[in-house]
Amino acid sequence: MRNSSLLAFAFVAPAMLVLLLILGWPLVSAVILSFQDVRYVGTEPHWVGFANYIKVLSGSKLLSSIGLSLIWVVANAVLQTMLALAAALALNERFRGAKVARTWIILTWIVPTVVVVMIWRWLFSTSGGMINPLLIQMGIIDRPIGFFASPAGAFATLVFINSWRWFPFITLMLLAGMTRIPGDLYEAARIDGANAWKRFTRITWPLLKPTLGVLAVIGTLLSFNVFDIIWLLTAGGPANGTRTMPVLIYETAFKGYRLSEAATVSVIATILLLAFALITARALDREEN
Repeated sequence: MRNSSLLAFAFVAPAMLVLLLILGWPLVSAVILSFQDVRYVGTEPHWVGFANYIKVLSGSKLLSSIGLSLIWVVANAVLQTMLALAAALALNERFRGAKVARTWIILTWIVPTVVVVMIWRWLFSTSGGMINPLLIQMGIIDRPIGFFASPAGAFATLVFINSWRWFPFITLMLLAGMTRIPGDLYEAARIDGANAWKRFTRITWPLLKPTLGVLAVIGTLLSFNVFDIIWLLTAGGPANGTRTMPVLIYETAFKGYRLSEAATVSVIATILLLAFALITARALDREEN
């Protein structure tokens, strides 16, 4: 038994060493940088201790970005889960073209971010876009509106765009979970007279909970770290209404030329995400046990 454990460790050790170098060293470097005073690359570092943490934690920008990041994560989680669950339930049914639909739904996920941004910026444009004329024809609005003109509107629009891009990934994960549910359970439920809603609430939803738990962790980590879509569409505006923590880190480092403060915010973000992952992992273990 001991020899088997040593052999397993020998096979895993090279991969763990590479992972430690790729992830561990940048993290350690960021922690060291957060205790120094470095404004931009190439300047001589000076040790300042916890001065950066005191400055960052006492400012209003960090609390505001944390709040926006939490709202961003929750809003994306709710919308993505709703879209993915509806799509997965539809694709799980047997119909002509189901295999093609399951293949093509992943298209929005593999499209490059720059292309996604260009498409949606044009669609939501007040001059030449398609969304405003469509809403006017449907009678929902009487004149074009600027989706990125206000902080709340820009934030909601970004949540929609990001959810549109990422929900196919969650759909595929849910489909994989649904394929593991025995079909005999549904047949027995139909024989007992259970309708579609009862089959979903009594069979599908309970058996999908482990998959949803894992997706909650992965989705939260991915959504929290989204930077490209936000920066390319709003750059954190208007009026800092979409300045989440990744955007704040970028602004502090490359627009404010304060690398040490940016590293401090990065360390704080890492601690928050690590705490969330540990708490969620323990909660999932308790449910399984």
